[in-house]
Amino acid sequence: MRNVLNRWRRALIVGICMLSAAGSVRLQAQSLPPGTPGTAGATLAGVVLDPDGKSVANASVTVKSDATGGVRTTMSDADGRFAIAALPAGVYVIEVTAPGFAATRRAGLRLAADRPEDITINLSVAQVTEEINVSATLPAAAKGAPSQGSLTARSAQSVISDGFIRDDTSPIADYTQVIQMAPGTYSFSPNGVGLGDSKTFFRGFQDGYYTITFDGIPFNDTNTPSHHSWAFFPGQFIGGTVFDRSPGSASTVGPTTYGGSVNLLSRNLGSEPVIRASGSYGSFSTRLMDAEFDSGRFGPDGKSRLLMDVHEMKSDGYQTFNFQKRDAFSAKYQYALSDSTAMTAFTSVIDVQANTPNTKGPTRAQVAQFGNNYLLSGNAADANYYGYNFYHVPTDFEYVDVTSNLGNGWSIDDKAYTYKYYNQQNFNGTTAISATSGTDKLNSYRKVGNLMPVSHASRLGMFRTGLWSEYAWTDRFQTPSDPRTWIDAALPNFHEQFNTTTLQPYAEYEVNVTRQLRVTPGVKLAYYKQDFTQFADNGKTVGSLSGAASVNHVAEYHSWLPSLDAHYLLRQNWSAYVQYGKGQNIPPSSVFDVKNAQVSVLPQPTLTSTYQAGSVWKSGRLTLDVDAFHIHFENDYSSAPDPATGEPVYYLAGSAVTKGVEAESNILVGGGLSMYLNATTGSAKYVNTGLWVQNAPQDTETLGLNFQQGSWSVGLFSKRIGKMYNDNGATNQAVTIDPFNITNLFVNYTLKGASRFAQTKIKLAVNNLFNDQNIVGVNPASTKTSVPAPGDVLNIMAARSVSLTFTIGVSAARP
Repeated sequence: MRNVLNRWRRALIVGICMLSAAGSVRLQAQSLPPGTPGTAGATLAGVVLDPDGKSVANASVTVKSDATGGVRTTMSDADGRFAIAALPAGVYVIEVTAPGFAATRRAGLRLAADRPEDITINLSVAQVTEEINVSATLPAAAKGAPSQGSLTARSAQSVISDGFIRDDTSPIADYTQVIQMAPGTYSFSPNGVGLGDSKTFFRGFQDGYYTITFDGIPFNDTNTPSHHSWAFFPGQFIGGTVFDRSPGSASTVGPTTYGGSVNLLSRNLGSEPVIRASGSYGSFSTRLMDAEFDSGRFGPDGKSRLLMDVHEMKSDGYQTFNFQKRDAFSAKYQYALSDSTAMTAFTSVIDVQANTPNTKGPTRAQVAQFGNNYLLSGNAADANYYGYNFYHVPTDFEYVDVTSNLGNGWSIDDKAYTYKYYNQQNFNGTTAISATSGTDKLNSYRKVGNLMPVSHASRLGMFRTGLWSEYAWTDRFQTPSDPRTWIDAALPNFHEQFNTTTLQPYAEYEVNVTRQLRVTPGVKLAYYKQDFTQFADNGKTVGSLSGAASVNHVAEYHSWLPSLDAHYLLRQNWSAYVQYGKGQNIPPSSVFDVKNAQVSVLPQPTLTSTYQAGSVWKSGRLTLDVDAFHIHFENDYSSAPDPATGEPVYYLAGSAVTKGVEAESNILVGGGLSMYLNATTGSAKYVNTGLWVQNAPQDTETLGLNFQQGSWSVGLFSKRIGKMYNDNGATNQAVTIDPFNITNLFVNYTLKGASRFAQTKIKLAVNNLFNDQNIVGVNPASTKTSVPAPGDVLNIMAARSVSLTFTIGVSAARP
């Protein structure tokens, strides 16, 4: 493993060096700054901004004349500014591309020789939306919103700002807290925020029913499309999030667009050198030490920028003996190869160690005897002794991205990546200690892949096509073991190795029907192939295989996924959309975890059909996003033995319909105070029975108050999650989960001014302010009854946690 990791490191470093050397050759600029002697004609200038309203440097700007077809290009500077002078008067098309962002195009731009034009281009995230900007500058209410929709969105989206992540989440947060306050979502962290592998639920979809991406790259487990994001992307790595509650369009790639996409973005690079060092201490003896270096522009002509972060987190955790430790490093590098081509490289390495058992919660009996925070014992004579329950998870994630404007309206964004997950877990049974009561468990995989979207802008609209390709190697086993010595038994409970090939080609055309109306039809092919080798075991899974050492089989899945949406600009600050899209989810690898690994009928991927309509409106004091949705979706597979052969036959558990309404708003009250509101109401029920899908709240409501004045920033956010249900085996709506609230408070004081220490900051974070410790999940002890029993496993909200963080920020560029 270490040799493979080192080879990838060396390849990435060599690639960066080669590209940097190639880019150091000076290329003649294709644009002239305004005011250059000997020039005449119209001048086009402007600024390029990200979804949070911050400047984007090294963006490629192309201007094309409608009359002559002539093309001029330039790059945005460190402040996101650009200018092109000496343009003949006439009508132009402008297109902007930048690493990590979608190509953005504005047509019908009329330039006059005697009137300089100054515009603002707001970029959206690559592989999420590729839209035309329709507003000049972001209004005040939009700039201060922790989460909001986009005027260019073609589906129900919430764009969550970098400012919210930095100021209004815990210093040890993961993505679940980043999107916690978004419409319709909820998650819980029984061991405390950021101190466990938390999952997010929305619209009746659980983890594994939606895609998570980082800078457009999908990442997921290989046995199911679930995620371990806390082991890949802690809050320090996240610079914003675009939460798309839909299958998206054809160009939205991912292993399971079944429910939607959570699109995490890496941190933006600054324009001036800054060094930050942070120390944090809080409840449950939680300690965080973090150091960050942002280089600003450096190298020949200032074409390079670099951001590095390293941190260590340790915590006892809220639950007894559930210790956590995380060491992490990340680096992001950007280089402008030319006026039309830029390169971005990213790498991260994380090492997580924890004492979490395989059973994620205490029983009712344990809670009654020991309290809400009970999980593991400190006594080696107990079966749940913490020394018998631990795991070690090293991960790495790397990509190199080259974005280029090819001219004549064509652009390409090629992103090659690799990442690895290696979860070595040891745990013991809950009732006994013996030579086989423990389990030695491994879940590991390495992936390599490529994303290559290509777009072409013309008078008719924007054509997009591309391919997501990926190959994964997986090794998984569970072997009985003695927890006192960790000597394994001769045969495993199961052992499998498999390779997965993923291909998703797509094409869509965003047609400019009128200046206000755009219609985008598209189609995508989702293709998967899995090559399995399953080894003989002790009878727990595939059995002895009639004396054979292993058995091989191949599974192939494919689905055609069409999409269609229309976006209409009613006014410069008001847009509306309608959308239809198909999503899919492939069966888990456990399909073959049956005797002799024989499956008579290979199950097919499950699909969703999503219909949505919504509207986004922004003004100086108010943003408002409203959407309504209707989703028909198929659920997990179940199996039953064939009466004739005894072999398992797989079938769908039943289709369901989710429907409802969501709304999100940010109101600028005045005096530095703003109010954030969102609410959802709806249902998620099985078609045949009318019973509720588990973990689907009937309603949610969020109230946020944000105060920003001078050096102070205060955020108070409270979310109510309505009544929902848990299943009991195959019995739906068996356990009622009462409504509960999540309330968090954050107080920030940041030094401002011309001092070198202008970014020094003190932050107070209080999670679960009112110390609510509700039961948020129940796994009944028996499938025969849902009556509360001592053996029921409970998920309970962690108690209130408080942390204080002190950050020293030093800017080398200031006096």
